Amino acid sequence: MQHITRIILLMAAITWAAGASAQKHFASNVAVGGKAGVSLSRVTFSPSVKQNWSMSETLGVTFRYIEEKNFGLVIEANFTKGGWKENFEDTDFKYERQFSYISIPILTHIYFGSHKFKGFFNLGPQLGYNIGENISSNFDYTNWQSIEGFPYENRHLDQLNLEMKSKFDYGLAFGAGMELIAKRKHSIILEGRVYYGLGNIFSSKKADTFSASGNMSVAVTLGYSFRIK
Repeated sequence: MQHITRIILLMAAITWAAGASAQKHFASNVAVGGKAGVSLSRVTFSPSVKQNWSMSETLGVTFRYIEEKNFGLVIEANFTKGGWKENFEDTDFKYERQFSYISIPILTHIYFGSHKFKGFFNLGPQLGYNIGENISSNFDYTNWQSIEGFPYENRHLDQLNLEMKSKFDYGLAFGAGMELIAKRKHSIILEGRVYYGLGNIFSSKKADTFSASGNMSVAVTLGYSFRIK
């Protein structure tokens, strides 16, 4: 766990250092904005759990700093959700668990194109803090043993009622998208992004059910950015 944290911190440090060194070449370009969209999430359980993607909303504010051609830095503060939806196959049972986070990605921004239209890639570490959770179910998940016809065979069920181990989440984010620029200062940005969590939602000690339970999500957002410098 410690070496993974060090890798994330090192990536952030390299990003900041590269941005600082770029000051020698170009005048700065600073922009702020906001974005909103939809995301699909699941949990990388080990051993595996029969699950489907859970759909939710995502929104946030963005800050972008550029001082070198084709290179910049993006920092965001987002409201995101993780979690999963149980797959009970050909039955009427339903269970969905979502975790709400304030997440802070710090991303290297690589862009290319003209002064009117650009493509880009974003890559870097993301930190998150849990601010709540919600469980939606049409059965008593705390007492599924007493439910007649419940499909308990060949599946793990401890996750239905496990307590979260830590409110902190961390991992890596990768995004790609395009930017349409109007009158130099106004931009419309479309991005698809994948997040892979490196931490565990639930306890992962030797005696616990799961050795891994990290967040994973895919999001599509539409944003607006205003250049202030």
